[in-house]
Amino acid sequence: MSFDPVSRLDGKVAVITGGLGAIGYATATRLAALGATCVLLHRKGEDAAARAAVLPSTDGQRHAAIRADIVDTPSLQAAAAEVKAAHGRCDILVNSAGHTQPVPADDLDALTDDLIDDLLRANFRGVFATIRAFAPLLKASGDGLVVNISSIAGFTGVGSNLAYVAAKAGLDVVGDALAKALAPAVRVVSVSPGAVESGFVPGRGAEFAGKMASSTPLGRIGRPDDVAATVEALATTLRFVTGTRIVVDGGRHL
Repeated sequence: MSFDPVSRLDGKVAVITGGLGAIGYATATRLAALGATCVLLHRKGEDAAARAAVLPSTDGQRHAAIRADIVDTPSLQAAAAEVKAAHGRCDILVNSAGHTQPVPADDLDALTDDLIDDLLRANFRGVFATIRAFAPLLKASGDGLVVNISSIAGFTGVGSNLAYVAAKAGLDVVGDALAKALAPAVRVVSVSPGAVESGFVPGRGAEFAGKMASSTPLGRIGRPDDVAATVEALATTLRFVTGTRIVVDGGRHL
């Protein structure tokens, strides 16, 4: 297979979990603009089909939205079957679904067993289960790409809570292992943002964003499109990249 850069994604199908979220939808917008047909996986959202329909489109693109829950493997298997039936292929899988909640690292009692299990299920197990469900289609593509939206928390040890940190660290390491296991037909890369302008972490508003921006070398926090642009680059120009992480945090980790 060729790893040469490409400028367009015509004929490719991209599946994006968390497709209605800030990063997921920004990614879908960029990939769709380059010709990819995008399928947004979501847990809820009555406007999902409408939001898929307004993604950039040229001839042959049939964007869609499918309800699926990454912690429910049968729903992922059903989604993969629906993608195969409707589109015949999956070339790009972007894992941007997950959730968290702030718990101070020194508040050990607040990080309960149930919360740990919930966060690991959503941010690690669910991502692996999604890759597992779509792996046959990605391998059949022969030019598959999996992008896991991770976090600098996975290597700095600083994040919304310690279970989230553990989930992202595990995701990065397992992503590297999968890059070897699925090569050469499928590439696997982690994209690791710092703080991003979105409602992903409950309770963090303008004051938090300002504080983060003031201590970030490039002077602001990330935008969803910063992350989406990195995914676009991996699909088009950075095609000899696999089994690693790309940090997109304005130097926040320094």
